[in-house]
Amino acid sequence: MPQPPTAPPEPIQSNAAIGGHPLHPMLIHFPVAALVALPAADAAFLWNGDPFWARAGLWLAGVGALGGWVASLAGLVDLLTVQAIRRKVTAWTHALLAVMLLSLGTLNWLLRLRLGAADSVMPLGFGLSILNLVLIALAAYLGGKLVYEQAVAVDAAAVPDEHGGLRG
Repeated sequence: MPQPPTAPPEPIQSNAAIGGHPLHPMLIHFPVAALVALPAADAAFLWNGDPFWARAGLWLAGVGALGGWVASLAGLVDLLTVQAIRRKVTAWTHALLAVMLLSLGTLNWLLRLRLGAADSVMPLGFGLSILNLVLIALAAYLGGKLVYEQAVAVDAAAVPDEHGGLRG
């Protein structure tokens, strides 16, 4: 027997927003893209030895680490100042994964700065890049659950009401 449709959850507004647009989802795309591209740059360097790819990896690691810290501040503001978000286990798990990701991403970047881009790729740099990729996938999955299933930082006017119309 089919289940009756359930009403969507009440949207939870972000406190770290500009003009009602939450900052964390706006800022997180660049560091995530950089950290997703990093294993490919490392693999290209290992495959052909061209130092361009090692330098590209250094820059990608830096953009991923520094950009991630900036984006995480907006997420932290919401986690600490919005009670409805603080009560969600998914939000705390997402934050914990993000702290692990930022720590390993920063270590990866600092390792590349200290040892030199080419000398740091194998084995530690590449290994950290792959581990970061796994953590990004897990954190992104939980971030998606927060937005799409729990309506965190969703525009209330764009959420359908129980009759299929738009709220607001």
